[in-house]
Amino acid sequence: MAVKKFKPTTPTQRYKTVIKTVKSAANEPCKSLLAPYKEKAGRNNIGQITVRRRGGGHKRRYRIIDFKRNKFNIPAKVEKIEYDPNRTANIALLCYADGERRYILAPDKLVEGQIVIASEKIEMEAGNAAPIASIPIGTNIHNIELNAGKGGQLARSAGVYGTISGRDENYTVVKMPSGEVRKVHNKCMATVGIVSNHEHELLKIGKAGRNRWLGKRPKVRGVAMNPVDHPLGGGEGKSSGGRHPVTPWGKPTKGKKTRNRKKPSEKFIMKKRK
Repeated sequence: MAVKKFKPTTPTQRYKTVIKTVKSAANEPCKSLLAPYKEKAGRNNIGQITVRRRGGGHKRRYRIIDFKRNKFNIPAKVEKIEYDPNRTANIALLCYADGERRYILAPDKLVEGQIVIASEKIEMEAGNAAPIASIPIGTNIHNIELNAGKGGQLARSAGVYGTISGRDENYTVVKMPSGEVRKVHNKCMATVGIVSNHEHELLKIGKAGRNRWLGKRPKVRGVAMNPVDHPLGGGEGKSSGGRHPVTPWGKPTKGKKTRNRKKPSEKFIMKKRK
């Protein structure tokens, strides 16, 4: 894939870029692996907005992704690489030897017709999955489980990867994309390779309307509001707020640490990302 630029026929076209989408013989997704996707517009189960600035956007269908990779010792052929509107990475449709089809996150350099497998012992080729204990030190991995059998939770977005940097008894030391170094249990699964579509970071939206297609609504600065609407609002002339950044309800934001130190996840972090 490559980044496509446009002739500057309008102010928007001057800066806008798109990533050339994956081309395959059949661009339609696998119907048996589709599920309805209802956009909640940032609202919870009682209709209150809990995440601001969301709503609208193009209608989507959810692709059911196999994050667990628990179909062991059965080889699968990559039928096609597809675009997924619900994530930044591309996805790959696998057809297993027993006829079952599943979607996985497509790693970089995975090609149609390639054979991949999930097993205790694997070759270090992109797309193969194994317990993290059997993957050599120095290997780039993605779709990493935090709890064995739960499914991959780490390193799933476009172009990211973790690197195995050591062993510690029943745990493997992994350097995360954020720079954090943490321990992951040896029984947790991981997939070899770097997540596809690393050019996503080069994307330039170009115009506000394109963000609206993605379901992102406008963002208004607190200092531009009135005092009744935001703690940073008001003031004579252009004001800078005069206090640390807060939410409209007065809670500190932009850098305020929110991690619960009493949760067990904290003890597995060997080096923080900051």
